[in-house]
Amino acid sequence: MTLNKILPAFLLFSLFSCSHSLQKHEDANFSFEQRADYLVSQMTLAEKVSQMSYESPAIDRLAIPEHNWWNECLHGVARAGVATVFPQAIGMASMWDREQMFEVANAISDEARAKHHNFAAKGKRGIYQGLSFWTPNVNIFRDPRWGRGMETYGEDPYLTGELGVQFIKGLQGDDDTYYKLIATAKHFVVHSGPESERHSFNATPSQFDMLNTYSPHFEKVVKEAGVYSVMCAYNSYNGLPCCGNKSLSNLLREDWGFKGYIVSDCWAINDFYMPNAHEVTSSKQEAAAMAVKAGTDLNCGDSYPSLVEAVKNGLISEAELDVSVKRLILARLKLGLFAPKGAVKYEKISYDVVDSEMHRLLALQTARKSMVLLKNKNNLLPLDKAIKKVAVIGSNANDLEVLLGNYNGYPSAPVTPLDGIKQKLPNAEVKYAAGCKLAEGLPIFEAIPSSVLFTDKACTKNGLAAEYFNNKELKGEPTHSRIDSNVDFVWGTTPPFEDLAYDEFSVRWTGVIKVKESGDYALGGEGFLGMKLFIEDSLIVDRSEVHHPHKEYEYVQLEAGKSYSIKLEYIQDNTEHAMMRLLWEKPNDNLAEEAIAIAKEAEVVIFCMGISPLLEGEEMKVKVEGFAHGDRLDIKLPRTQTALMKEIKKLGKPMVLVLLNGSALAINWENENIPAIVEAWYPGQAGGTAIADVLFGDYNPAGRLPLTFYKSVDDIPAYSNYDMRGKTYRYFEGEALYDFGFGLSYSDFTYSKLKTPDHIAPGDCVEISVDITNNSKIDGEEVIQCYAANPQAGGVNPNKSLVEFQRVMIKAGECKTINFTINPDQLMIVDEQFKKTVLAGELKISVGGAQPTAKRIRERKVLTKTILVEGSAFVMDK
Repeated sequence: MTLNKILPAFLLFSLFSCSHSLQKHEDANFSFEQRADYLVSQMTLAEKVSQMSYESPAIDRLAIPEHNWWNECLHGVARAGVATVFPQAIGMASMWDREQMFEVANAISDEARAKHHNFAAKGKRGIYQGLSFWTPNVNIFRDPRWGRGMETYGEDPYLTGELGVQFIKGLQGDDDTYYKLIATAKHFVVHSGPESERHSFNATPSQFDMLNTYSPHFEKVVKEAGVYSVMCAYNSYNGLPCCGNKSLSNLLREDWGFKGYIVSDCWAINDFYMPNAHEVTSSKQEAAAMAVKAGTDLNCGDSYPSLVEAVKNGLISEAELDVSVKRLILARLKLGLFAPKGAVKYEKISYDVVDSEMHRLLALQTARKSMVLLKNKNNLLPLDKAIKKVAVIGSNANDLEVLLGNYNGYPSAPVTPLDGIKQKLPNAEVKYAAGCKLAEGLPIFEAIPSSVLFTDKACTKNGLAAEYFNNKELKGEPTHSRIDSNVDFVWGTTPPFEDLAYDEFSVRWTGVIKVKESGDYALGGEGFLGMKLFIEDSLIVDRSEVHHPHKEYEYVQLEAGKSYSIKLEYIQDNTEHAMMRLLWEKPNDNLAEEAIAIAKEAEVVIFCMGISPLLEGEEMKVKVEGFAHGDRLDIKLPRTQTALMKEIKKLGKPMVLVLLNGSALAINWENENIPAIVEAWYPGQAGGTAIADVLFGDYNPAGRLPLTFYKSVDDIPAYSNYDMRGKTYRYFEGEALYDFGFGLSYSDFTYSKLKTPDHIAPGDCVEISVDITNNSKIDGEEVIQCYAANPQAGGVNPNKSLVEFQRVMIKAGECKTINFTINPDQLMIVDEQFKKTVLAGELKISVGGAQPTAKRIRERKVLTKTILVEGSAFVMDK
């Protein structure tokens, strides 16, 4: 459609007169759509294409500033310097708390807005500095082996959708004109590993599974939250890459009414033509054209610049590009990026909201709410604060990485579990020992000490020779040269020298490493972007292309007394968190002995075990048995940990197990032999305080599992099988170790007086009330769960499904009546014609603190009632 057909003549003349205000896109006389149409009409082909990549350059003549679309805020503003870090997404899901999810997202978007305006005021518009965020990850955690499951809200589409809606609303704000941020629901669609196959895998779910499991939560966040961006997945769906699949964009736009833009996962378009990937096109031009024709408006990657030639070669028309460019310009207008100063209320958010005391308290409250009490035999917990000797064992007890998970920011004052326990017991003797590696082959890192580092081969002076450059290329003469005793720097936004820009400098350290004991040493480091480590001129670690900090290492055999040259290079490139740490693990055969020694002296042993973001995550290089590419090959707790706990159990001490992990664990021996178990996930900056609060009774745990803990990987189908039969609580026929929805409390709740109608018509809502009594002397929160089952449902429909939940505080001795309404869309099944239908016949409703078939629900009852649905089946609209 031409501009002439959209705008009246007098408006057209006014627009083309290019007044100063219009050039800055500030004229409120015109709608966002009119302004977007005008801007696109004024762009050249090359300019249009430039705006379709995540790094969108400025177009000065149209007063369009540079814009980078890539930002992350999974559980706090990520990779942009200091920020409040909340529990990892799977931990927040364990709260089962809509209101808390909204408050967390609202706090995150406050910090994101404040950060963006601070960046923009300094002329910074690079990666991790904008207002469009690639969050949340609402994929279904269908298999515990998936390394990225920690980023999700668990295995249930209803819980995922409800929490996703609140998170998106908290991010996008409540203004009628401008978005606070733009949220992105990802990864569309049918995406949950394996990580090693994600660039080539073709998901072919049944229509039953697509409608029952893989799409409902995406539909919900589009229709109920108005999410304005969707990220298409790497994998193929029914034979076509998701980012080149017109049926998926049609589902979003035509069936669900999605109004925003679609962004590719990063470098996903390259998979269209790369060897050993999807290979559905022969060139970058064809791939880019295919993606845009399928509705993928924005490219995270380097494929879309080829669209200029693709248009010239007739693979796609310029008019087809205009559709996508308009969507992207419209998004920027709706963020207020072209608005006059003062027009957007979110500009007023002060920078002091970042890492504010209020947000720190919110992080603590959220971490507390995420804790799940899995076992408490003989009420061992809460522990007595008068205790005098405590042994804290496990490398997860004192590791910052397990607080933060992945896609994280950087807290100013993180509290590890060891720190939290020490702070809780200022008068006790709290001793710590790692005891064992988390898994065989995963180092326990520490900074390489100055005592083994030397400036020259003669080994006469400790430290490394450091050269600091006021550029990102290690070029020219260094601005500063000095001897650094070792490399263990977390500069943040404070540069090592005042005349260096904290976000654009580079450093080279050189010298010698000389050890006193021969053996295999894990040598590596942790830096934000560019990091290269050389031993004897051999490159052993290369993270020069990675945009986020992560420990990387290689095992190297070193001989005692021999000098080895060492060189470390670091580049800080336009990011808000400068850090470089040179790390190692030296040979140590005494880990278990140290742990047993402190356990013998202790009155209670607190294990901090689990896994780590170094083992599970996104397409990682992992060289540890039982893990591959970020995924898990098994779901057992690594045997190094169980072996240590078995030895310490022989001492007969009271034992508590705190798990820190992002996915379900088969802790069969631990469940049988350790009296108290707490699931803490990756709990964020306040995790240590929250854990100590739960262990010592200052907080009554009420978290519930958002996924099933199976007893064995042999209990579930193959990981690469996307058929839902046998997976998640909705289809699993076996006995779980801990059920979806499971979690204990220090309080004792009972249910009574369940009221539902005896009869309803298909399409009716179901009004429910139930009384809940706290029979204990402890105030506590209870998560009320309502499940529905359709015994007459055929096909591949769930055995039962969560249809409602509420988290409610109930005081000691109090009885509360809880009322809620089940909407008919929660009662539907998929019929043989693949229509969403509410069937006539029996409908079983259960209400309680757990699933109706859960084994370990203590004294809490689950009440069940059968409702007769009378009349003809009710077919849901689209």
